[in-house]
Amino acid sequence: MERKGKIEAWLSSLHPGRRFALTPASADASFRRYFRASFDDGATRVVMDAPPEREDCGPWLHVQKLFHAAGAHVPEVLASDLAQGFLLIEDLGSTTYLAAFDADNTVALYHDAIEALIRIQCASQPHELPPYDRALLQRELDLFPDWYVAKHLKIELTDAQRKVLAAAFEKILAANLAEPQVYVHRDYHSRNLMVTRPNPGIVDFQDAVYGPISYDLVSLFKDAYVEWPEELVLDWLVRYWEKARKAGLPVRADFADFYRDYEWMGVQRHIKVLGIFARLCHRDGKDGYLKDMPLVAKYLRAACARYRDLGPLLKLLDELENRQAQVGYTF
Repeated sequence: MERKGKIEAWLSSLHPGRRFALTPASADASFRRYFRASFDDGATRVVMDAPPEREDCGPWLHVQKLFHAAGAHVPEVLASDLAQGFLLIEDLGSTTYLAAFDADNTVALYHDAIEALIRIQCASQPHELPPYDRALLQRELDLFPDWYVAKHLKIELTDAQRKVLAAAFEKILAANLAEPQVYVHRDYHSRNLMVTRPNPGIVDFQDAVYGPISYDLVSLFKDAYVEWPEELVLDWLVRYWEKARKAGLPVRADFADFYRDYEWMGVQRHIKVLGIFARLCHRDGKDGYLKDMPLVAKYLRAACARYRDLGPLLKLLDELENRQAQVGYTF
């Protein structure tokens, strides 16, 4: 609680004489935490607590400026103390898309998310953000054998299985790297989109990169935390594709080619996410993500089943699943 005391002292120095209460707002998968400061006049602010020895606020601040300039609703920065790792930012509320979804608002919320994403993508410039290059994409894929297979499933891959995985990774990387490049939020999904005015409020963007244009669509529509009917997702994708073309974004001229890019990008993301969720559990003690693995695996298997080139990867997934079924786990 030493950090909380320092935050209280910092806020008191910024707002002398004003009384406030500090309560946990949220935490993410890193060492970053958030507190809500509720002042006695009814105003609220959010404090980002990013211990400097573990987290760097620099990327968050840089992406905030880029996305804000693009017209996206990201939290305004009200004060900062980078030496201590504190940012005082606008409070976008506590209602995530995931918490707000109901039968009446889902389509409207996703239409807003599409509009905001297009604004961000239209502002894209090379060299402003780290490249989502082959090395980074490969490191993410490698989380799957290292953490999901070895640590979570407790399976040692055979040489033949490793060759299958390596060959699949090469094909996935080739498809991903052939895509047009834009700003990529990298976690543009229902837990990081807030119901606000203007909508949506966008958070957790510090890991943004310059990379494949379909990536954030995968995060949005193949969400690890909520599943939508395929025909509805297809309608949203067509809507995005048509709007993106009108906005001058470099999407494929043929929707079928665009959809293939989206599917193959999804394969990369879901392989990565299985590895990340396993690492969060087995390294960081955050086992709450385990319940989300089956949906991620479902997305992965469905995409692999659609493309002949991914058939060997699907067969490998079947082998791994069968091994786990023996100890009571199925995807």
